[in-house]
Amino acid sequence: MMSLRAVARTAAPRALRAVSASPITLGRATVRATSNVLRTQLPQKAFSTTVFRAAASEIDSELSEKLSTEIGYEQDIASNEPVPATVKDFLENGPFELVDTPGKEDVVLKRTFGNEQITISFSIADLQNYEPGMFDEDTALGDEEGAQNEEDMGEDGGAPVRLNIVIEKPSKGALNIDAVAQDGSIVVDNMFYYHDAKLAHGDSAETQHAAQAVYPGPPFGTLDEDLQVLMERYLEDRGINQALALFVPDYLDMKEQKEYLRWLNNLKGFVDAQ
Repeated sequence: MMSLRAVARTAAPRALRAVSASPITLGRATVRATSNVLRTQLPQKAFSTTVFRAAASEIDSELSEKLSTEIGYEQDIASNEPVPATVKDFLENGPFELVDTPGKEDVVLKRTFGNEQITISFSIADLQNYEPGMFDEDTALGDEEGAQNEEDMGEDGGAPVRLNIVIEKPSKGALNIDAVAQDGSIVVDNMFYYHDAKLAHGDSAETQHAAQAVYPGPPFGTLDEDLQVLMERYLEDRGINQALALFVPDYLDMKEQKEYLRWLNNLKGFVDAQ
């Protein structure tokens, strides 16, 4: 059986041959008529871009309306939730200066302690990526114990937040402490020492690569217990204490809501833009 595509290929030349069989007798009127016939046989547009514009406009309006609803909902939540006492007390009475750039995930605390410059940074990314049990060391062996711990914690068990703590001294390099703030406690994981304080901040790929080559020291939990206690007191003396551990997760909850509301408004502004 001949396919439709093959029929189309053979039918078109036959039609053209029939039209051009007697070229001498064709006058201008005949040519014009033939041209009109051929033009009417050309495929016509089955749709118009106007239809798509109209459909897109309806979708845009529906999305914009939904965004407005979500924005109003988040604004109501924000207006009805007071600033936590842990956040208010820390900002009003604490020794740290807060650096929080709208639109950025990271938050920075800075202070001067004698001749030391102390910087603590943390991020709302820890809240977004947190899954209960992800920080448990014995997850595979302690499922039952972990479940019991979650019940004991109840609603008070918040997401652990990683802290990057840098203590610098002029011309003496820097200490870089990896710690976690959770449930009102600061838990130290590791302590690094860098002769070059720039390595502690890792502002570029080059410095990050150089920092990775430095001996990191043993895990903090394997150190002599008395040494651990003294190091923890060393940090507490610099304001890295329970007040900080309570402030960090509560402040990040506030920031996450603000950033989400800002994101919704930015998205709506883009959708509504002509």
